[in-house]
Amino acid sequence: METRPKAERRLSLSVAQRERPGRLLEGAGVKVAATMKGRRKQSTFEPLAPLEEEHFSDSTKTRRLPCRASRAKIKFANTYRLESYNKFQDYLVRDKAQAILTNKLQQGKYDAVSSPSLCASISEEILTATKEMGFDRYKYVVSVLIVEKAGQAIHVASRWVWDVQRDSWVSAKYETETFIALALVMACYYE
Repeated sequence: METRPKAERRLSLSVAQRERPGRLLEGAGVKVAATMKGRRKQSTFEPLAPLEEEHFSDSTKTRRLPCRASRAKIKFANTYRLESYNKFQDYLVRDKAQAILTNKLQQGKYDAVSSPSLCASISEEILTATKEMGFDRYKYVVSVLIVEKAGQAIHVASRWVWDVQRDSWVSAKYETETFIALALVMACYYE
């Protein structure tokens, strides 16, 4: 790329305003030029000087060192392992989810106000129970729905990008006279 000599170069807007503020905006009048000049004066910015080590006392340095050490990213060597040592066993998770649904909802009746918080607590409990089973290299998504029985039909659909060989899902259902509860647990293999 060829560079022009400094005399031939076009001035930037800020340099041109400093050198000839009135000529740049002749059509707009002196009022606009004065306003622009006032804005330029208001927007002065003085950058802060970078902090140097001598500004910190010794006690501050000792407090900051463990913080930096804890932030250090741990690097692991690649294992090149494609299979889990402890594979996801859907029948164990299904039984556990069914037991949790039965225990939590046995004597309950449908209440539209408390259902969202109940769904959240049940899904957290199912998630922790699934994690405690110790399946290796899986991430979980747990969804719980509680729907009132009012003579209506319901269709629940989910879509995933799925690895058929390694990923799996489980559903558990609990039904009473006033509501239906459905729990879905998706286990996605994580390399």
